[in-house]
Amino acid sequence: MIDLNLEGKKAVVTGASLGIGEAVVKMLADQGADVSFCARNKEAVDALTGYSSKGSIKGHLADMGDSGSTNEFIENVLKEGSVDILVNNVGSSPSRNFLYMSDEDWKELHELNLMSAVRCTRAFLPKMRENKWGRVIMVSSSAGKYPNAALIDYGATKAAMISISKSLARKYGKDGVLVNSILPGLIHTAMWERAATEIAEATGSSMDKVIENNGKGVPVGRYGTSEEVASLIVFLCSEVASYINGTSIEVDGGQSAHI
Repeated sequence: MIDLNLEGKKAVVTGASLGIGEAVVKMLADQGADVSFCARNKEAVDALTGYSSKGSIKGHLADMGDSGSTNEFIENVLKEGSVDILVNNVGSSPSRNFLYMSDEDWKELHELNLMSAVRCTRAFLPKMRENKWGRVIMVSSSAGKYPNAALIDYGATKAAMISISKSLARKYGKDGVLVNSILPGLIHTAMWERAATEIAEATGSSMDKVIENNGKGVPVGRYGTSEEVASLIVFLCSEVASYINGTSIEVDGGQSAHI
């Protein structure tokens, strides 16, 4: 019998105001973990903090694209005790033209998507090693493995997350710290709704119709849900997944066509 029980574990999830992050917070807490998370939207933080579950949930206001705000979040979490589970989820995926992107555009996304994960992992990893138990999950993207010109900087940061996770997995696996990446594909989140809305406005269609049509290109015939991605993350955070380390797992309904 598979038991994902996470009672007694302390988890941190970044960028959890909605979508995958929100689903992960709820599922970890439902499995008994005490979860701290961050987001920039106070209303979203308050709403998720009020979610009733087996484990406790504590929200923090933080801008993970800002080093000062990120470090303050880390310091506040460490005051609550050592961290067993870290889910580096925060990120943004602006669609833009490479030729018109400034150095500042590149730096801002690098800070948010990549350096937030570096800073959090660097801060929480030592105690995981000391305790001989830890889980770090990098929420990357299929764009990190299958580059897209419209998401060039986003894909670059997500590819870097995969590389870092594999390097850390090789170094710290012997300490009981397992590091893995997940690569979501088309997941019905606010990000993809925004993209679908832009297409709908340009074509005179509707967001729902665009999402429906795009979903037909996925072997399972639809977009995935945040909960379907969160289920894998929570599994990887459990003792059941104790021999899974250094992997990058696609959650894309079968879209990736490689061996």
